[in-house]
Amino acid sequence: MKGRESGMPEETYWASFFDTEVAVERLLGPRVDGNVIEFGSGYGSFTVPAARRTTGQVTALDIEPEMVDCVRQKALAGHLDNIKAQVRDFVADGAEVATGSQAHAMIFNLLHLEQPVELLREARRTMKEGGVLSVIHWRSDIPTPRGPSLSIRPSPEQCRDWMAQAGFTAIEAVDLQGCCPYHFGLLARR
Repeated sequence: MKGRESGMPEETYWASFFDTEVAVERLLGPRVDGNVIEFGSGYGSFTVPAARRTTGQVTALDIEPEMVDCVRQKALAGHLDNIKAQVRDFVADGAEVATGSQAHAMIFNLLHLEQPVELLREARRTMKEGGVLSVIHWRSDIPTPRGPSLSIRPSPEQCRDWMAQAGFTAIEAVDLQGCCPYHFGLLARR
């Protein structure tokens, strides 16, 4: 099930909103010991930097076959054999990875979907104890050149509440100034 207002713009325009290397460094750190799952990989903007930082596999899920093909192309071009890109309706069907198999889960620009807590619960299910969830979303307090309608964008406080409802703890803000001016970031633990 494709989420409301979740289409992607042209890739170079999309890339102009982020310094993905810096964002991934701040959210994942210099290294992730274990597997990473990405819900809604899009063009692979965050997938590739995440794959360079993990000792495990990055499972990149997206509902759009064109986006998955793009991620696969980038993995080949970058000689990153630790990226597994899959067409998957994870909202309707789950992530289809083993429970507790992921060290880190990434949910970027998706919590405006109709059932954000269910998505967060699925992310938590995939994660090992002590695993980290990173969330980025479009800010709701300012107009931005892209993103869903301001009326359906969650605030950082709403995302924190949803994350807590899904069972995450140690929820904290991440400073994305300088790398994602139209976004906020959060981290939480399973």
